[in-house]
Amino acid sequence: MTTVQPTTEESPAGQAAGPLAGRTAVVTGTAHGIGAAIVAALRADGATVSGVDKADADLTSADQVHAFFAAVGDVDILVNNAGGVCGQVGHPLEEVSEQDWHAVVDANLTSAFLCTRAVAPGMKQRRWGRIINISSAAALTVSKTGIQAYASAKAGQLGFTRQMAHELGSYGITVNCICPGFILSNPTTERQWASYGEDGQRELVAGIALGRLGQPEDIANGVQFFAAERSGWVTGQIIAIDGGSAFL
Repeated sequence: MTTVQPTTEESPAGQAAGPLAGRTAVVTGTAHGIGAAIVAALRADGATVSGVDKADADLTSADQVHAFFAAVGDVDILVNNAGGVCGQVGHPLEEVSEQDWHAVVDANLTSAFLCTRAVAPGMKQRRWGRIINISSAAALTVSKTGIQAYASAKAGQLGFTRQMAHELGSYGITVNCICPGFILSNPTTERQWASYGEDGQRELVAGIALGRLGQPEDIANGVQFFAAERSGWVTGQIIAIDGGSAFL
């Protein structure tokens, strides 16, 4: 079995205890923007946070997921943020290979399944847990990437969220989902933004009610709410954090 060592960050010594003091969190997909902001936010709230990205472990591999979570130990908060388009661009459906399809679905949906499966038994035993899935606006409408597997996998996360909320609720575990709007936060979104040109960029921003692009911290704010004790009667919910794009 592959041995995977988590990268763990704790609140700085001397920092006042936050609302998540004593809780252990795992955030997947932490190499860039949103994941890194979530790690920082949960750490600021007092949690001990282990981040994992594809350089640390293949989260589509059951063996590597098992090894990673075995090294972490008990997990109170899981944020399934890993995913993305796997370097792909949009093509007509008839030109999409099975390999490309499975790569994107596995990165976004299978990884969430494997990581959730890994933490659920411990959360059930302790009768407390927070699972937060990071989907996409593509799950609520169509994907700006044009990648069919990405839109499908992100929509699949919504169904997974609702089903797991139903299954785990009696154990005191909440499962919720955030659908971010366009966040300029990593090399992929930077290339996508550049591809729109000035006119396309203005059009995209004009379609956001609040008139600006989102920041990684906007998504982290939502994660902080779902992870908190005060959200203990909130489960199975899908929230779009998109500056008001969904209703324009």
